[in-house]
Amino acid sequence: MSDDPKIQELRDLKAQTRVGGGPERIERQHKRGRMTARERIDLLVDRGSFRELDAFVVHRTHDFGLEKQKYLGDSVVTGWGTIEGRLVYVFSQDFTVFGGSLGEAHAEKICKIMDMALKNGAPVIGVNDSGGARIQEGVVSLGGYADIFLRNTLASGVIPQISAIMGPCAGGAVYSPALTDFIFMVRKSSFMFVTGPDVVKAVTNEQVSFEDLGGARVHSEISGVCHVASDSESDAFFQIRKLLSYLPQNNLEDPPFVQPNDDPLRMAPELDTIVPHDPTKPYDIKDVVQYIVDDGQFFEIHENYATNIVVGFARLGGHSIGIVANQPAVLAGVLDIDSSEKAARFIRFCDAFNIPLLTFEDVPGFLPGTIQEHGGIIRAGSKLLYAYCEATVPKLTVITRKAFGGAYDVMSSKHIRGDLNLAWPTAEIAVMGAEGAVNIIFRKELAEAQDPKKRRAELVAEYRAKFANPYVAASRGFIDDVIEPRETRPRLVNALEMLANKRDSNPPKKHGCIPL
Repeated sequence: MSDDPKIQELRDLKAQTRVGGGPERIERQHKRGRMTARERIDLLVDRGSFRELDAFVVHRTHDFGLEKQKYLGDSVVTGWGTIEGRLVYVFSQDFTVFGGSLGEAHAEKICKIMDMALKNGAPVIGVNDSGGARIQEGVVSLGGYADIFLRNTLASGVIPQISAIMGPCAGGAVYSPALTDFIFMVRKSSFMFVTGPDVVKAVTNEQVSFEDLGGARVHSEISGVCHVASDSESDAFFQIRKLLSYLPQNNLEDPPFVQPNDDPLRMAPELDTIVPHDPTKPYDIKDVVQYIVDDGQFFEIHENYATNIVVGFARLGGHSIGIVANQPAVLAGVLDIDSSEKAARFIRFCDAFNIPLLTFEDVPGFLPGTIQEHGGIIRAGSKLLYAYCEATVPKLTVITRKAFGGAYDVMSSKHIRGDLNLAWPTAEIAVMGAEGAVNIIFRKELAEAQDPKKRRAELVAEYRAKFANPYVAASRGFIDDVIEPRETRPRLVNALEMLANKRDSNPPKKHGCIPL
């Protein structure tokens, strides 16, 4: 121990900052099954790497008796550390201090960290556990939220922004995580909603629990607000660390390369028989992905939302890639409102951060019906089209089976700047399926046929012979090559290397007007 009283005073003050709202409130936090703000940071970043900032900041409010309640650091812990040796900035709200509520000083601390992250080109991770705006501070707390929202927007597409919801996140507080790139939640422990159950009951007379209104299940399966749902806080932080391994530090860097253990020339003979001969039978596109990517490792995003399309990160020959794949095992892989928007958002993230896109296509078209049309499937589908058209990163496409109608165009076709478009021999590229096409083209002939059923079967077989293959498209150059399924991995690895120095751009403009 030092004899210098000033050094001892510093040590005492720093010890005070580490206990937040005090042992009793920490114990209450633990009884809820939740960690403290500092425990979460310790679990998230590399051991011993965290450097705290603004530990001595306190609020400046003198109303409602708050002048008698001051805690060093206020209700948020901020600083920087490393994850796998790479710099990250972190803020973690402290529920043991004023319920983690956001006041002026709290917001200023977060804004300082976000400004540093943007200037230094490193990801920012926000750990949210807050009762919302600090009511005693009035409009100052609302202004603090808006200051954060502005920084979220300015940082978008420049540095990765990740939100971990570890407790309540309500009211205006939800819009900061919503502006970030990825949201992680914990089942039965974290909640997000604009208005809570009490307000809902007062306004609409609905009775609903926290979990059913805005829990991790709701947001990861129904609303799509949550990208990854975990069973525990520790697993959520593990998943965040895993996600960051695929991402660059900022938009001026390439994603990290990892020397592969998986042979880039490895064939996958299992793929030769994975697509059923019957075009109406499903198969799991995730099996295709796992046979092709390095070590079969696929980090899925939005796993339980709009499951008729699959998106996520993987590596191919050591290179980080984003994968978008129609899922024939769900709704035959058809595109609808939710799946279109899910994929569009993912594509735009990958393009912003220089992550090549690999598309697996097996799509019969867009989902028909009044619900989809009235809900805006035209607008949603155009978002997906816009995202693919706008993207300038390397774009690889593999058509495994169906590529019908406008969905063929939308799913990274050659016509919208696909760099390499491959097809398996099982590919079917046409305006629509054989049955529907025959019913339209030969309507009159079928009506007059002596045996309509037999004639329809003959015409369907004839249509299939002509279009249920990739060779008409290949003869036009719309497909660059037709390959054996087993050789997909080495062909894609080679293509990524070929496209390593790709340069493409869009016309100069302030920004495009995506059909939101």
